[in-house]
Amino acid sequence: MSLAFRLYVFPARPPSVPLAVKSPYLSTWQNAGSDGGNGGYLAGQWPTFWQNQVTGWAGLIRVDGNTYTWMGLPGSKTVNQTAFEYTSTKSIFTMNVANKLEMNITFLSPITPTDYRRQSLVYADISAEWVSGDRNAIAQWDYGTTDDVAYHKVYRQTQLAFSQKNEQAEWGYWYWATDVDKDMTHQSGADVDVRGQFSSNGVLSNTADTKYRAISDKWPVFAFSYDLGNVSSKPVDTLFFSRSIPSLWKSYFDTELEALSFFHHDFRASNYLSSSFDSQVAKDSIAVAGQNYLTITSLSARQAFGATQLCGTEEKMYLFMKEISSDGNMNTVDVVFPAYPIFLYSNPELLKLVLEPLYENQEAGKYPNTYAMHDMGSNYPNATGHPDGRDEAMPLEECGNMIIMTLAYAKEAKDTDYLNEHYDILKKWTSYLVEDALYPANQISTDDFAGSLANQTNLALKGMIGIQAMAVIANETGHTSDAASYSSIAHDYITQWQELGINKDASPPHTTLSYGDANSHGLLYNLFADAQLGLNLVPQSVYQMQSDFYPTVANEYGVPLDTRHTLTKGDWECFVAAVASVSTRSMLIGQLATWLNETPTNRPLTDLYETVTGNYPSSPIFVARPVIGGSFAPLLVTSK
Repeated sequence: MSLAFRLYVFPARPPSVPLAVKSPYLSTWQNAGSDGGNGGYLAGQWPTFWQNQVTGWAGLIRVDGNTYTWMGLPGSKTVNQTAFEYTSTKSIFTMNVANKLEMNITFLSPITPTDYRRQSLVYADISAEWVSGDRNAIAQWDYGTTDDVAYHKVYRQTQLAFSQKNEQAEWGYWYWATDVDKDMTHQSGADVDVRGQFSSNGVLSNTADTKYRAISDKWPVFAFSYDLGNVSSKPVDTLFFSRSIPSLWKSYFDTELEALSFFHHDFRASNYLSSSFDSQVAKDSIAVAGQNYLTITSLSARQAFGATQLCGTEEKMYLFMKEISSDGNMNTVDVVFPAYPIFLYSNPELLKLVLEPLYENQEAGKYPNTYAMHDMGSNYPNATGHPDGRDEAMPLEECGNMIIMTLAYAKEAKDTDYLNEHYDILKKWTSYLVEDALYPANQISTDDFAGSLANQTNLALKGMIGIQAMAVIANETGHTSDAASYSSIAHDYITQWQELGINKDASPPHTTLSYGDANSHGLLYNLFADAQLGLNLVPQSVYQMQSDFYPTVANEYGVPLDTRHTLTKGDWECFVAAVASVSTRSMLIGQLATWLNETPTNRPLTDLYETVTGNYPSSPIFVARPVIGGSFAPLLVTSK
């Protein structure tokens, strides 16, 4: 590839470019960072799954008898990429082909938060590597047409329902489809044969390889080609699609092919809806914190939604979330919590759908502990719960999170019935907070990688905010006596908390990491919930105090999470920015945007990074996690 061309990138050079990112198993990226990536060029390296294994995805173009690679690494002669830009739903590449024509390549991962039928459909291009994480697994495939749509159907010959290998699904069917057209040809077979056929002849053979085999045995690929004729200044559009089948599709379509036909012909409508979402995010983000903020939100949206999957029926839907790249749990409460701003912003009903499985399980008596459950199952996609009560214990964290998020949904959706429906279990969780919030026991918070600690100042604050949130819930549901009691407790606790958790002698004063540790500090991100819910529990002096303090401890790429290390978390920085002064918010957002553009990390956006070097910490390495939906936090507070 010639790099003599100046590559125009907007709004930033992300560490990894989302190509097909729509669910935990449809998650393919182009690594772009300086540490092992090629700078964001589409041609010259293979796209990868979020865990970094190759998903063989290639694009070739033949001009005047010469063949060039525009995607992947099937050949050495590549096009010149001259521009790249991304929005919340699209990654757009501009290519110059031998100074003879220009290609515009758009990868669309539609985000239509209020349209569940379209939200269950995806766009991608595939090889056999997409159907299993086991490269020795036998792949099978078919070719057919339906309703003027030509398709390759590819799948694992032996289906292993609800199983994973290298984080990829070992069951399900993948479709790669395009229009039936006189200028379209197709072929399946070994990668070198199919790509060689196109490179040599400019057309495919309209033949199908019938030898089903291991994915790594001559690497079967499934190809379409179009003869665009003589290319003039008039733009030519060509669309290629892929479709994975979640359970929800059966509520809208009788057969797979009916769903495929709708999906294929729906491109323009889906693109319009996604573009509307792009525009709304751009307008709101710039209004709140300028172009730097849009740099962050527009890269975060696909990643946040890409860890979720709508399931169930039209009458009873669930949103399942995978804790990608950390524990792999399902609907982890303290992963949903940092992600909830994007759900509340885009469609509050999505927050309800992700909480629903947690409520159903615990209210059915499937969880024995008195506090809130950590997750819906240790191994996504199996929502088996924890009937033995031996999930990862974050009792104060999860009780506070569930109460806060339940009220957040109910307020935004004006759904008091939801509060009545779950009042009894919410009250049980509040009882735990009353017992533990003032002096938290030695336990872990959501930042479990940092270890356990007693009397955590920020964790105690979450518990107190949870108690006050329950006071509001009680009042909204007519439990006035409970409301008065909880509110009295919360205000008493927050008064004591200001004596226990604030170093007033420091210059400037600030909250501590834990009670009595005068030399410590940390991001007080749980303050966000007080503001977002409008509780007015925490005095404004605390908000101002923290805003004044953060600039004094900022490093090159952000404010450390706490004094135990120099790393930070981008989601919590956005929570803090949402409730900070204008100048401190600008500093936090600016540093995060600068990090995003300069970081040597080269995997899907990490939420955990070093504030000095901008690199990954030594351990753990978090990538592609939905918590980055927390970047939408400022849109819930500062925009109101």
